[in-house]
Amino acid sequence: MKRNNTWKRLIVYTSQYRSLMILAVICAILSVVASLIGPLLIGKAIDFMIGPGKVDFSAVLRLLLILGAIYLVGSLFGWLLTALMNRIAYRTINDMRRELFDKLNVLPLKFHDNHPQGDSISRFVNDMDAVSDGLQQGFSTLLTGVVTIAGAIGLMLYISPLMTLVVLLSAPASYFAARFITTRSQQMFRDQAKILGGLNGYVEELVGGQKVVQAYQYEERAFAAFAEQNEALYQTGVKSQFYGSLSNPTTRLVNNLTFSVIAMIGSVMVIMNHLTVGDLSSFLIYSNLFAKPFNEITGVITQLQAATASAQRIFAIMDLAPEKPDAEGAVELHTSQGTITFDQVRFAYDPERPLITGFSLEVKPGTRVAIVGQTGAGKTTLVNLLMRFYDVDSGTIAIDGVDINTITRDSLRRNFGMVLQETWLFGGTIRENIAYGKPEASYEEVVAAAKAANAHGFIKRLPEGYDTRISGSGDNLSQGQKQLLTIARVMLVDPPMLILDEATSSIDTLTEVRIQKAFLKMIAGRTSFVIAHRLSTIRESDLILYMKDGDIVESGTHDELLVSGGYYARLYNSQFAAV
Repeated sequence: MKRNNTWKRLIVYTSQYRSLMILAVICAILSVVASLIGPLLIGKAIDFMIGPGKVDFSAVLRLLLILGAIYLVGSLFGWLLTALMNRIAYRTINDMRRELFDKLNVLPLKFHDNHPQGDSISRFVNDMDAVSDGLQQGFSTLLTGVVTIAGAIGLMLYISPLMTLVVLLSAPASYFAARFITTRSQQMFRDQAKILGGLNGYVEELVGGQKVVQAYQYEERAFAAFAEQNEALYQTGVKSQFYGSLSNPTTRLVNNLTFSVIAMIGSVMVIMNHLTVGDLSSFLIYSNLFAKPFNEITGVITQLQAATASAQRIFAIMDLAPEKPDAEGAVELHTSQGTITFDQVRFAYDPERPLITGFSLEVKPGTRVAIVGQTGAGKTTLVNLLMRFYDVDSGTIAIDGVDINTITRDSLRRNFGMVLQETWLFGGTIRENIAYGKPEASYEEVVAAAKAANAHGFIKRLPEGYDTRISGSGDNLSQGQKQLLTIARVMLVDPPMLILDEATSSIDTLTEVRIQKAFLKMIAGRTSFVIAHRLSTIRESDLILYMKDGDIVESGTHDELLVSGGYYARLYNSQFAAV
């Protein structure tokens, strides 16, 4: 994305606050006008001081009082300009954060599977902050700069057109010097933002897995990998800041040379009686005011470049294609009967490596289906396809005879309850976490669900029971307790179909037996899919599917598959041979 296009998009966001922007422009004009009137009065005051004993003190005092009042007013409007630009910048960033969050919610699961979480967080925090700083500094500098340049040129022309010409000839030199540097440092700022996102992702992984890091004595290697990325960020940061900071002293050098030339020309004109000393003093101040916006812009060029690079990273996410919308005329699936049909389903995460080829299965209402097989056989992929986290490449999946591609995603997913191996909790109370899928649930309903999931006992032992607050990672709970809460969450929603993906993998054997009883009660009359490696949890299933390389290679009941002596029998015997 080009830099110009990036700032055009940012300006579109700020245009929502047009009234605030108009007020900011008015404040900028009044603040600059006050700063432009000042040098003119200073020049007149100097002309009232002709020499020793020839000073009009009353006139000088009057001008000084007027000058003080003008500068006071200018400072007030300058403060208002800063306050308004801060408000515009923060509101703009607030809108962008909200849009980015909404975008992440509608992106396909493929994005989240392939994109580091830390990098996404970095775009929310670091990149947004960089854009905010760029908006505050860039817009206020631009507003005051344009008015200052126009006003200074007009007043310089009024005093001396010849010297004004010299000043104007220096402007292109400052501009091209700054442009030469910034175009070469922009890529460095993009690299800096990218490396920072990667470093955030790495730190998040290490902090989240600190127990594993210490258990495997990985600290030194983890630090070495961190140090390598941190050094890369340091080197890129130093280079980008160094090259970006060259703009300001370069333009100041050009302006100082110009100032020296003007001073010499002006002195000659004073000697020749073409200018007064006061006029020369005013002109020199105006020449500095004319150069000031260029110096300020090059002074904040580093922030502007960082803001541009960060905005490009943010817009890169916003421009991604969202999850495919529901088909035109898609129907609502209210309460499913539980008939599920897979017909010649084909799917591949990578087109060059097919995973599921020609998969067919018919599941009747109320059937308890267990899916087993080696890791990578496609068990969880079936669930992803059934929930439309991914869409099939060919073939159809139908519920109650209706192709799921013609059903709205929301209504489809409402008919399933999922308990996954990876527990997910959020910062809030125990009650809020259980009621995540049914926020309007009463306290009694939450307690009933917790009892059904065998979670009520440990919840009541917590300091504040169901009102106990937990962190997003649930560090104050055991893995088994966290999984019990996710099971209670599904039991509260009470959906017509269930998906249990290693739902009891983190629970002890005794608790697992109790949970199985709760599951049997919950899944009675409901179609359910149970993915499990511990085969003790699936022996009572109506249908057991053994998957290998994306296809069903065996199917039947537990007893039938043991008699056949195939893949399932070997897997079962490997777990229970000693018994």
